[in-house]
Amino acid sequence: MKKITIIGSGNIGLSLAKGLVNKAYCKPDDITLTRRNLKLMTNEVAAGFNVSDNNIVAIYNADIVVLAVLPQQLKKVLEEIASSIQPEKQLVISVVSGVTCEDVRKELGNNVQVIRAMPNTAIAIGQSMTCIASDNAIDKNMHEVTTLFETVGSVVTINEDLMTSATALCACGIAFFLRSIRAASQGGVEIGFHAHDALKMAVQTAKGAADLLLLTQSHPEGEIDKVTSPKGCTIAGLNEMEHNGFSSAFIKGIKLSAKKAAGLYND
Repeated sequence: MKKITIIGSGNIGLSLAKGLVNKAYCKPDDITLTRRNLKLMTNEVAAGFNVSDNNIVAIYNADIVVLAVLPQQLKKVLEEIASSIQPEKQLVISVVSGVTCEDVRKELGNNVQVIRAMPNTAIAIGQSMTCIASDNAIDKNMHEVTTLFETVGSVVTINEDLMTSATALCACGIAFFLRSIRAASQGGVEIGFHAHDALKMAVQTAKGAADLLLLTQSHPEGEIDKVTSPKGCTIAGLNEMEHNGFSSAFIKGIKLSAKKAAGLYND
């Protein structure tokens, strides 16, 4: 069984660890989680994960090292572990926004195999959309990382120059869709439903819409046409949203997030 060290136990790091265990990819004691304040890791210790506040010690026996810190913290972490990385044995996966494989190798050495991955927080329940890319990884390692992330969702391999776009659409995107569900539930309250009922209805309706597209492989507009009758209430609501910039606002938000993601490491 592969030994995995996740440097940085924030939302994505913890979600990845829990997702891999929940889907039986590995056991908790195959994963080491690092964090500066171990007092915040009592739940993870109770769940059987190894924890450490020493990154150098934590990566010693690792087959896979996952970098899951904030972009502004990464350079310091890379400098810290550079002399301890074993290129012939260890694969490095970076889930850090806006950081290229080349950026990582500048600190760890050109012979290190680096693969970028951009999951989202739905990884904790095995429903992530993860994009992966590399500029130097061998096929065996790409397959390994694909398998790893397929246990916790769907995976698409893309060119590395599209990774900031993937960050906006998939990682930031989960927040955009959550906000749209929240807006739908608020609309439900305004037209007469109790808040908990409105939220349940909005969530299930959104899930149904997504599953409809996934299972039928149809286009959103085709499904929209099925529920928009002449002079009907659905088309009236859709057109009112469009008059107020619904699609435009969504697209602009994705574009701005992509632009922001590209500069996180150097800002």
